Amino acid sequence: MTDFTYIGSELDVFAFASNWKSYYKGLIAEYIGRNVLEVGAGIGATTQTLCDGSQERWICLEPDPKLADQIKTKIDSGELPKCCTARNGTVAEMSGSDKFDSILYIDVLEHIEADREELESAARLLKNEGHLIVLSPAHQGLYTPFDAKIGHFRRYTKATLSSAVPANLKLVKLIYVDSFGALASAANRYILKSDAPTKKQILFWDTKIIPFSRFFDSKLGYALGKSVIGVWKKE
Repeated sequence: MTDFTYIGSELDVFAFASNWKSYYKGLIAEYIGRNVLEVGAGIGATTQTLCDGSQERWICLEPDPKLADQIKTKIDSGELPKCCTARNGTVAEMSGSDKFDSILYIDVLEHIEADREELESAARLLKNEGHLIVLSPAHQGLYTPFDAKIGHFRRYTKATLSSAVPANLKLVKLIYVDSFGALASAANRYILKSDAPTKKQILFWDTKIIPFSRFFDSKLGYALGKSVIGVWKKE
């Protein structure tokens, strides 16, 4: 059992970002297997997006006991599929004999100071042919007081994210996403200097900006974006 309290305040607000969640789901769904470990599951919003109930097992690993209890309540009420299990703890506390087809870090790795050690622990829990999937905020130049406020140690580039991943995992996909969101974030960082996004701003980003990003990202070769997605395979 882990005694950890999450300091972020964005989980409830970003839960409304349905277009964004649908977008990144389409980019990573093919790599999600039947036995899944979701690290830093929060309030279960990512679980609701990615877990369709067809999996054999989906462990929602959450170090904050209060958030883990919220996930358990959602499972008990049927809001999350029955294949889900809420577990309070960290990857380092898990048995190396428990192996997974997929391990997910969706907007989580940036909250972990020792990211290299974290991913080394995660790699030991992957089955052969299993996938490590990471989505994180991109570009340190876009780091704001809001990042610091919600416990982000860093934002990543393709290079810095790759450097945190164990060398024995093979790169499958590494892309930037949300090109128009990157422009909006830059405007906020250097012009508006807003401390934190409001629900209204999140909904504007999700409904107005994400559709443009979704259309143009592929045309730009996924070379620009405010988030980075990486997928690695254990062989």
